[in-house]
Parts: sequence; C-alpha cells; structure tokens
Amino acid sequence: MKERIDALAALMAEFGVAEATLREGDESVTFRKRPKATAVRRTAEVSDEPEEGQPFLFASAEPAVPEAPKGTPITSPMNGIFYNAPSPGSPPFVKEGDTVQAGQTVGLIEAMKVFNEIPSPLNGTVLKSVAATGEVVELGATLLLIG
Repeated sequence: MKERIDALAALMAEFGVAEATLREGDESVTFRKRPKATAVRRTAEVSDEPEEGQPFLFASAEPAVPEAPKGTPITSPMNGIFYNAPSPGSPPFVKEGDTVQAGQTVGLIEAMKVFNEIPSPLNGTVLKSVAATGEVVELGATLLLIG
C-alpha cells in the first residue's frame, strides 16, 4: 500500500493534480494538496522630488517631548471605579479652579462595592481633573492635579 501512496503522490506532483482518491476494496483514502503560500511583495516608488504643488515636509531632528503636567498629582490608592460626586446628579466634590484643603474629599473610588473617600493630601487649587467619573482606575493612576 505504501508503494501505491508514494506513486500517487508522485503522479499528483508531476501532473499538478490537487486532489486524488486511492481505493482498495471497501477502503478509500483521499489526498489533497495544499496550495503553497505565496508572498506578496508590494513596492512603492519613492521620489526625492515633491509632487507638483506639494511642499516638502521635513521631520524635526529632535523628537517632540510632551510637556510634563504641572501640579501635584492626587493618585488612586487602589484599583476601582472613580466618582467625582457623592451620588449621580449631585455636584462634584471639586472642579477645576476650586480651592481645596488638605484632607478634603476630592472623589470616591468604588472597590468591591465599598466606596472609599479620596482626600486631598495638600492645600491648593485644582488645576486639572484627569480621571472622569465612572472611569476604571488602577493603583497609582492620576485622578487630579493640584497646584
């Protein structure tokens, strides 16, 4: 039987047959040849000349460095869901421009169905609210910036 299978494989290769069935008595075996994967090569013409009417754009020699946020971050002490108000429809604990005192609640984090108050660690002004209400935050995520 092995010789017949080898002969069938050789015939399939020689004549480019993709599928063949070998029958012997009540038994049959079907062989299918998988198509070879072909690599597609795409090329594009690159020119040093701009297209007519198009100016050259030069990349900056130095990569742009994002400006570091100003202020002291208030970070999340745990993983959970951040809320900036005590209940839906209530005014937020603080908004940008508000003055806060050390120990004042600036938000809540819900973790395992428990609401944990987030106190301000210092006196200052809320420069930016980074986390949105209902946002999932991780330990150490910046919630607010105080200046």
